[in-house]
Amino acid sequence: MALVACRECQHEVSDVARACPQCGAPFPGRQHWQGTGYDWKSRTTVCGYPLVHIAYGRDARGKLRVAKGVIAIGQFAIGLVTIAQFGIGFLFGFGQFFLALTAVAQVAVTPLCGIGQLATGYIAIGQMALGYYALGQIAYGMHVWSVHRRDPAALAFFARLLPFFRPP
Repeated sequence: MALVACRECQHEVSDVARACPQCGAPFPGRQHWQGTGYDWKSRTTVCGYPLVHIAYGRDARGKLRVAKGVIAIGQFAIGLVTIAQFGIGFLFGFGQFFLALTAVAQVAVTPLCGIGQLATGYIAIGQMALGYYALGQIAYGMHVWSVHRRDPAALAFFARLLPFFRPP
């Protein structure tokens, strides 16, 4: 462990310091620092957006990296098809928390089809489901199949949609 000058303020710091005590620069002992995580974009673009964008972590200024592309993959992402912890998927989203046309997520907020622990949509399937057709432990909607409500129209719909669906 040696003392070196901080690349930002020139204050003397340890070469293994995680932040400069004077200016707060991350990893001040490194000559160059590009941030944490990863950021990759395909060379192929569609309407100015990369076909695939993968991003996570923080950039050199400490700002969150957000994947933005036709196919977006990352902790935070926006795209037509998106895989992320938190994301917006214009066609489809897969992850933890999603706003999308269709989504499979822990929390899936959709207008069309949502599948997840908490799901919304015209078709909603989840532990808690809110939709026109809703299937879940706790479900609300026009046609519901749940622990407390067993609508024959919901049964017929889900039996056609999910051939393996066999209610108790």
